[in-house]
Amino acid sequence: MRSQQSRILVQLRDLILKGEFAPGERLAEIPIAERLGASRTPVRLAFATLEQEGLVESSPSGGYVMRSFTRKELDDAIVVRGVLEGTAARLLAEIGMTRPMSDELHDCLAQGDKALAEPELTIDGYADYVDMNDRFHKLIIEFAGNDALARAIEVNDRLPFASASATLPMHTSTGDGRRWLQITHYQHHVILQAIEKREGARAQAVAMEHIEIARMNLRSAFERSQDYSDIMPAIRLIRR
Repeated sequence: MRSQQSRILVQLRDLILKGEFAPGERLAEIPIAERLGASRTPVRLAFATLEQEGLVESSPSGGYVMRSFTRKELDDAIVVRGVLEGTAARLLAEIGMTRPMSDELHDCLAQGDKALAEPELTIDGYADYVDMNDRFHKLIIEFAGNDALARAIEVNDRLPFASASATLPMHTSTGDGRRWLQITHYQHHVILQAIEKREGARAQAVAMEHIEIARMNLRSAFERSQDYSDIMPAIRLIRR
């Protein structure tokens, strides 16, 4: 169930990024479940997650509707996440990790290594990578041990495309998307290496650069179409 749940979530994020839903459009569970070849339960759970991420809103009449937001709103949220996660990485490097913490982070990255080592990255493999990515970022925040910082990140995650995996390159078995995933995963290893070596400034710098890829991926979505006719109409309405 977890694999299907993750797969449905990444597919729905992909559809939103591609502008498949208009601002204010009601997102009916049954047609979307049929479109994705899934049951209603994982679709409903995915919508709940997307609401937490600020991408959809609850409808007074029940269900969910597509939210509208601006390009600047998305960019601002990603910038803030970079600052917060960079701080978490620096703090963890400065206080040091226990062996169980290190082992858990290495086990996490091994899951990403396995997914990207496959000759073809299937949608299920991509979902596994997204799960790994979410877990890696959450562990660093947890291990940093700063409750105020964790709460700030939790609040920021409720803004559109601010969460750790929301702007990963969308699923693709070849080409730029796969290369970007390989780059982001290499950065995961560099961040962990810097933390283990107690290099706080380096861990912070790489973590902030890591988040910059999210901004680049979002910018790429805008630039795929010169007139933005097929890219995120929710944002196209207010381009600022």
